[in-house]
Amino acid sequence: MHDIEWQKSTYSGDGSNCVHVAAMAPDTILLRESDEPEDHVLTTAPSALRQLIRSLK
Repeated sequence: MHDIEWQKSTYSGDGSNCVHVAAMAPDTILLRESDEPEDHVLTTAPSALRQLIRSLK
């Protein structure tokens, strides 16, 4: 997954525990942790991620 443009989530702090996000298509979002970026990548839909963020707030 080296050709994907990852960006640090604005919800992440300045420390090493960051979440990176990438858009693959209009209906697919990828999430990964900064500590082990290539080991675990989650795939979700924008609506599901939006619902999760609202729930966590």
